Amino acid sequence: MEYADGFANFVIPCAPMNLPNALTVARIFLVPVVVTVLLARDIPDRIYWGAGLFLAAALTDLLDGYLARRRGQVTTLGRLLDPIADKLLISSALIALVWRNTAPAWMVVIIIGREFAVSGLRSIAAHEGFSIDVSRIGKGKMVMQVAAVVGLILGEKHHGWVKGTADVLLWAVVFFALVSMVQYFREFWKKLDSSIKVNETRRMKILERRKQRAAEHRELERLRKLEKLRRQETDAVPPPRDESP
Repeated sequence: MEYADGFANFVIPCAPMNLPNALTVARIFLVPVVVTVLLARDIPDRIYWGAGLFLAAALTDLLDGYLARRRGQVTTLGRLLDPIADKLLISSALIALVWRNTAPAWMVVIIIGREFAVSGLRSIAAHEGFSIDVSRIGKGKMVMQVAAVVGLILGEKHHGWVKGTADVLLWAVVFFALVSMVQYFREFWKKLDSSIKVNETRRMKILERRKQRAAEHRELERLRKLEKLRRQETDAVPPPRDESP
């Protein structure tokens, strides 16, 4: 067919799906599975299945970053999807635990609210042309969140030290979430203030150059007018008469 030749060399561009990116995407697809297992009532050993799936999904967060750095496969797609996958996994699991009356709702609101606040600050910072580094507390908070969620899931069946440890970890997550959020806000305002000062200095320099150019242009026009007047005066003076006999 004639039209087939026209599409013979047509290729749809797509982002490379390497192993680290595949693990990140798999973590996103595991989120509804984890939530379904946590909320289901007719699945045998639901507690252990839920804890295992959540822990497996959380471990892919460590694995994809390690493989991306080791293989040199750090991509823009991975940088965009990785924090989204983390927030989806943690937020979905915590909301499911709130629905099962396993985790206090106000604690979960603080944890999830902090994630949205930090994401908003990062978006504004990127728009202003600077970035906010990940704090050490923020890195450790992810590990505590995973441990707290796994403990809360298992604590539904084991009410002893497992549930007690999970409650302590959840309190620690809330505390470090608030502390890290304050750090992010302080760094954001500091860099935003520096960015505003730099932009203002650049704007003043541009205005000064414009004023200088305008002054030079006015002076050049004045000199041109003086030169024109001098020529007109020279042309208006009659040439001297020849009085020789």
